[in-house]
Amino acid sequence: MKIFYKCLIKSTLLALLFSSRVFSQQVAPFKTVTESSEYLNTVQEKTFRYFWDFAHPISGLIPERTATPNVVTSGGTGFGIMCIVVGTYRQWITRQDAVNRLLKMVNFLEKADRFHGAWSHWLDGRTGKAIPFSQYDDGGDLVETAYLINGLLVARAFFSGENWEEKILREKITKLWESVEWNWYVRNGLLHWHWSPKHEWKMNHPIGGYNECFITYILAMASPTYPITYEVYDKTWKKHEAWHFVNGKEFLGYKLPLGFDWGGPLFFEHYSYLSLDPRQMQDEHTNYWELVVKHTLINRAYCLEKAPKEFGYSEENWGLTASDNHIFYGAHQPTEDNGTISPTAALSSFPYTPYYSMQVLMHLYRRQGNRLFGEYGFYDAYNQSKNWYSNQYLAIDQGPIVIMIENYRSGLLWKIGEQISEIQSALPKLGIKKPNYPTGFYMYIPEKNTGKVDLMKHPDEGVYLFDFYVNGNETVNIDLIDANGKVVQSLAKNQTFPQGANQVSFLANGGEYTVILKQGKKEEKIVVGLR
Repeated sequence: MKIFYKCLIKSTLLALLFSSRVFSQQVAPFKTVTESSEYLNTVQEKTFRYFWDFAHPISGLIPERTATPNVVTSGGTGFGIMCIVVGTYRQWITRQDAVNRLLKMVNFLEKADRFHGAWSHWLDGRTGKAIPFSQYDDGGDLVETAYLINGLLVARAFFSGENWEEKILREKITKLWESVEWNWYVRNGLLHWHWSPKHEWKMNHPIGGYNECFITYILAMASPTYPITYEVYDKTWKKHEAWHFVNGKEFLGYKLPLGFDWGGPLFFEHYSYLSLDPRQMQDEHTNYWELVVKHTLINRAYCLEKAPKEFGYSEENWGLTASDNHIFYGAHQPTEDNGTISPTAALSSFPYTPYYSMQVLMHLYRRQGNRLFGEYGFYDAYNQSKNWYSNQYLAIDQGPIVIMIENYRSGLLWKIGEQISEIQSALPKLGIKKPNYPTGFYMYIPEKNTGKVDLMKHPDEGVYLFDFYVNGNETVNIDLIDANGKVVQSLAKNQTFPQGANQVSFLANGGEYTVILKQGKKEEKIVVGLR
């Protein structure tokens, strides 16, 4: 077998060397190495255009959906701000245009209706007045506010130039961030989602976990002005609805650490991790990388193995999450499945399941593109069994596609998140620490039917990137072994690596291999399928 290879060693610890000053000058290395990178470029940029071209002309904020251009959404705007960061990095827009747009947005947010610092879920993009989301939900929405603040803090870290516009932008963002009264939303020791000056606490919705709201607690604890206490976090997030916080059951071969049975809709693993790197998060209950990957694999396995056959799910056609459907709207998941696939489910899971997510992207673009791909990327959802295809775009579904594909490609938003000092200081207060993994393959959870991890070449590098963790000072050997037991390539030979997360890159023919890592007396094996 002819093997082509190069071996490039790099430590993901380098991410910690990025300073905010570096981000202010950084742009993506623009090279199209593979066909896959061309597809990712197209999908990302077209989807980004929803947040740039379709932004409200007066406020610059992001419409909830294409059907209601004057109804802007606070949470979707937070996602849109992160998309503007990606657009600047990818040079789809100029840095100056991005700063001008963001200044327009924050100037509007300063004057918009707020309720003890929190914005409402929906705003009128022309006036900034709150628009009721439901009968009693016409005031502050703390979760949507968290998504907005998270986006603003990412922008503050990225746009760190010394010119007066970027300085003013950072000052304005800090003022908005510090004026959110997170602890005011605590009632009877529980953190609440909503408050209305007209209906007060009528919604009565404590923010129990585990779900998409995790980032709300992290920001509420991180606040330099109105922080909550650990006791509020523990009493509300962990214990208020404890029946779906700790799980521990097995679903189709994967043990789920936290959350609802079967995991719930996949957006649970997207919204809070747009700028938080789950690889760097562990507490007494779970390793968060294990959680997000297993939830995604459970969702996919359900679609392939357990869903009704008439829904037409397959390896190229899976992904259940909240979206529009042929009836109205639904939180699609294995326990609430009507045949609706939402492109954002698999595409926003790119960091967790790159090869499986790419299978979906290629299928949707090549075979369904005439029905599903439009001006702003993939439409919101479709149901083949009902011959129904959405013609709508939703901000909260489009945004994670741009952001999470970028986190897969470059880690951009996760690296920026490492630079937000308030958030990084808050994580230990919540009992969340950086994992100290054993030597081995910390990133990979094998597909339970095949027992292997499917790897594809990184679209922007044109090589396989293989992640591993080193714990200790002994030298490391990593061998790629074929089905006949022959060592076809040494990825590392008697090499010393920094303690922590590391990566090797290589080229090899496609097929099934075993990777063996040895460090001193330790030996770890994993079966990989090179695609």
